[in-house]
Amino acid sequence: MKRVSMRKISEVLRLHFKLGLSIRQSANATKTSRGSVSNYCSRFKELSIEIDDFLSLNEYEQEKLFYPTVVSIKPQTSKIMPDYNYVHHELKRKKQTKVTLALLYEEYKEANPTNCYGLTQFREYYTRFTNTINPSMKIVHISGEKVFVDYSGLTIPIVNQKTGEITKAQIFVAVLGASGYTYVHATYSQKQRDFILSHTLAYDFFGGTPLIVVPDNLKSAVIKNNKEKAIQIDPTSAESYAALARHYNMAVEPTRPYKPKDKAKVELGVKGIQRWILASLRHQTFFSVIELNDAISLLLDKYNNKIVKKFNKSRIQMFEELDKPFLQTLPQEKYVYREYKEAIVSQSYHVFLEGAEYSVPFKYLGIKVFVAYSSQSVAIFYKGVQIALHPKLHFAGSVSTLKEHMPKNHEYAKERNNPGRYLSWAKDIGVNTLQWVKNEFEKVAYPPNAYRKLNAVLSKAKIYGKSELDVALEYALIHHISATASIESILNKKLYLQKPINNTMAVSIELFNNHDYLRGNIYN
Repeated sequence: MKRVSMRKISEVLRLHFKLGLSIRQSANATKTSRGSVSNYCSRFKELSIEIDDFLSLNEYEQEKLFYPTVVSIKPQTSKIMPDYNYVHHELKRKKQTKVTLALLYEEYKEANPTNCYGLTQFREYYTRFTNTINPSMKIVHISGEKVFVDYSGLTIPIVNQKTGEITKAQIFVAVLGASGYTYVHATYSQKQRDFILSHTLAYDFFGGTPLIVVPDNLKSAVIKNNKEKAIQIDPTSAESYAALARHYNMAVEPTRPYKPKDKAKVELGVKGIQRWILASLRHQTFFSVIELNDAISLLLDKYNNKIVKKFNKSRIQMFEELDKPFLQTLPQEKYVYREYKEAIVSQSYHVFLEGAEYSVPFKYLGIKVFVAYSSQSVAIFYKGVQIALHPKLHFAGSVSTLKEHMPKNHEYAKERNNPGRYLSWAKDIGVNTLQWVKNEFEKVAYPPNAYRKLNAVLSKAKIYGKSELDVALEYALIHHISATASIESILNKKLYLQKPINNTMAVSIELFNNHDYLRGNIYN
């Protein structure tokens, strides 16, 4: 069986030992079985190390500490499965009988003293049983425990005063579980950057954070659901959301698909703000989300101060009594939004990101790394250890290469891809191609930095033919053109045929008329 990553194990330990979440809550938040969570926690207790000290270690160090030796586990003896139909029937009457699952386990244990399951397994199997019959449960929200977030569904138009173009503003809603205290924020999109911004503003509005954030099945937070209808968090796309949770010392517990009770709290909040806020704004025209949020803010105060008939108290009153005293203190430092992706280190020992390239130490060639980037910086990690840090480049084609990342005394001839290979390839295509390739090598400090572009350009000989590519590159040389996209445009538009480049143009055209790869009506 494949071992669970240390990143996931450390998240389980953080939630249980640092946040104080129960085994069940930690299991739900990380989509891990309760038995596994219990095992990880027991193993950690045996280490005799503080949780903060353990979390400060990199993945190599954590793994070495957590798995010092391989332990073989002998298969367990056969055990008697409890009668969960009986268990479930008894729990239906718990209001009258006061029976509990723990008491039913003790009765099962007394009846099968030598071949019974442990309490954790007993509970786990019962959970599986109830999932097959879709039981109905009343959810009791604990003070300061959860905040539920979602988008309204209804949007509000934003009018561009110059063009008249209309953009539909997305309405973010955050509702605290115990009090129902609500925050509303409008953004131009539901993209991850806006999604996370709304969270940070909500936490500032609340003046603290609960232990758990419960998002709906949103693309910004949850990527897909598997066949078993279990939620899967993408390790890269949703890492920004996970980093946000870590910054505020929170756990993420997404709602399950086809489980409406999981998000009942926020759906009630959404209906409330649709009725009392969005409907009230229907006759107003807004020219920016700033204007819209100012209007929402005034109505939001009224909404939170409205008396909830069921409790005879306002949401702000219940917030002060129930949630506020138990919220976590906000961190001193503001959250810096970062995006994340996985990447393979290229032959040129660089990572490609948003049109630019960033170097890593040469020894990581061909290895999958983890990239964390903001508008200011790009950090590259391997197994939790930072191996490179660069300023963020904002122009396509830019390259950041650190001298310490370059190989020492490297013999290019031993590379599968080397300068000699590209020069031979270019020479076979034509004299202009050879000169263009030589020029490209002169522009870079280290030859592999040019390999990506050379592969893209030289491979076009298979599409357009060697002669046509060579004349196109002659045109590029004369006009000092280097970009791959520009050369593609020269070939597509046949710019080199619009007027003679030199005395060889007639010869070039004759060459094309005898070429096997004729393209377009120009040759007819």
